[in-house]
Amino acid sequence: MKEPKYIRNVAIIAHVDHGKTTILDGLLKQSNTFRDNQAEMSQTLIMDSGDQEHERGITITAKQTSIYHGDYKINIIDTPGHADFSGEVERTLNMADGVLLIVDAQEGPMPQTKFVLSKALELGLKPVVVINKIDKPSRRIEEVEDEIADLFLELAVDDSQLHYPVYFSIGREGKAWESLPDNTSEHVDLSPIFASIINDIPAPQVDTTGTLQLLVTSLQYDSFLGKYAIGRITRGSLKPRQPVMLIKSDGKQISSQIDKLFGYRGLSREEITGAGAGDIVALTGISEAHIGETIADRENPEALPVLEVEAPTLSMYLGPNTSPMKGKEGEFNTSRQIGDRLKQELETNVALRVEEDGIGFVVSGRGELHLSVLIETLRREGFEFEVGRPQVVTIKEDGIVKEPVEDLLVEVAPEFFGAVSQELGARRAEMVKQEQTSGGNTRTEYILPTRALIGLRNLLLTATKGTVVMNSLPRGYQPMGSKLQKTRNGALVATDPGVTTPYALEMAESRGELFVGPGTNVYRGMIVGMYQRHDDLEINVCKAKHLTNMRSSSSDGTVQLTPFTDLSLEQCIDFIEDDELLEVTPKSLRLRKRQLDPNLRKRAAKQ
Repeated sequence: MKEPKYIRNVAIIAHVDHGKTTILDGLLKQSNTFRDNQAEMSQTLIMDSGDQEHERGITITAKQTSIYHGDYKINIIDTPGHADFSGEVERTLNMADGVLLIVDAQEGPMPQTKFVLSKALELGLKPVVVINKIDKPSRRIEEVEDEIADLFLELAVDDSQLHYPVYFSIGREGKAWESLPDNTSEHVDLSPIFASIINDIPAPQVDTTGTLQLLVTSLQYDSFLGKYAIGRITRGSLKPRQPVMLIKSDGKQISSQIDKLFGYRGLSREEITGAGAGDIVALTGISEAHIGETIADRENPEALPVLEVEAPTLSMYLGPNTSPMKGKEGEFNTSRQIGDRLKQELETNVALRVEEDGIGFVVSGRGELHLSVLIETLRREGFEFEVGRPQVVTIKEDGIVKEPVEDLLVEVAPEFFGAVSQELGARRAEMVKQEQTSGGNTRTEYILPTRALIGLRNLLLTATKGTVVMNSLPRGYQPMGSKLQKTRNGALVATDPGVTTPYALEMAESRGELFVGPGTNVYRGMIVGMYQRHDDLEINVCKAKHLTNMRSSSSDGTVQLTPFTDLSLEQCIDFIEDDELLEVTPKSLRLRKRQLDPNLRKRAAKQ
């Protein structure tokens, strides 16, 4: 059991891709956490353990690890950089006493940098700034230092937060300096960062002699031991088999007992015999525990303040599959099975909200990425369901309906600026600031409604040949505006069920862009492509060529089809309109009309 003065609790925060997880890799390796024969020694992005985290190259869930440096135990929390997962940041910053703020030497402070720093300063956490990637050819270190100073002036809660140490690093190479080096090729390590954590980050200010208090900030599951409740001991001490009181968020008290107690070392949990105030631990035996609730002393239970997380901004319908192909590809497809899984997700995903909507559910989250990660997770677990178009979550203040608005930062080459401005103008974006970056790009800040962001990323990627850099952050609410104009063309809708044929697809591709290839099973009302015009076109893509006894050299040639567009999950979500659905199965993504019967569809359009 470590004394609080030898414990440091630090969170690593930054905008996406500024190098949080990479610097943590270096700290783990240079603290001799791994033996020489362990595979982790050669790995990168060690803390990104999920399949989707590896595939997308981003951190999705906050994770904690512990390293030892001399006599000190350093508990480190790796947080996501995407604004969509900022709920993860909000719930885990409560465990820290200080933060390492990582800033890219070229990009400087970005929207998410501002968000996470404001949360850290509100909680009174001690900041340490690390300017990373100083080996970039287009680095602009002096300007970035000035931008960071301006950011602290804007966000600081008291004068002491304006005095912060600044370090310089190349996270990928595991190097750091106290002052800007003349030669970045010299052989150094991350010792300045270790020293800063020990000297600049304060020890936990806790009461070791009082009665137990622990706020649950994370949950994990194990098929052997069940639910792990994770949090920092704010007061008192813990040991296995200790009787405790669980205080629920509504004030209800449940008498419980700790089963096993675990501490962290590197990527593994180790069973321990006791832990004191200031340490981060995982414990089993309290199956009713949820995030934001307090585990306290049984004889003198006192609750800690409940975690407050900002409200979601986007919602979408998610319900059981109703297409003619229901039950053919998924293992779980009933409303009850989907509902049980969403309840389980609510325990760990604090920024998510779920409400029943008939046989389906309305799922609300922080953004498209937040919701698409959930959909992909369910899909990989064998669920089959359908989702609707994302809608903004509005609020009512003083009798006025208000919608969420966002700050949008777009960086693009000058030749594409016109195309970006045209698209954003159609979505009623208001330009706030424009500047030229040191790399010759144009960086522009906009304020626009959250609903205008739906489908925007893919359109801008196409318009800029994949070179646009775009980041958004919730700004607040404004009175609800008028409906945005439809920016998408109409759909090619299948009229007949069956298997697509090259002969029929050859005729269909002259009418628009196809989303299916030959040999694909389709059903009536399924969307098979995008039409060239703004209205929908019903088309038979299963028609076969009739055989005759006449032969001609021109008609017997092989059909040459243009390769079809295979839409990703995010592209499918962006594509669908209010009268359309996305059918999601473990094997397929199918776009379809909400009303499959064309006659009923026409009748509904007239109403």
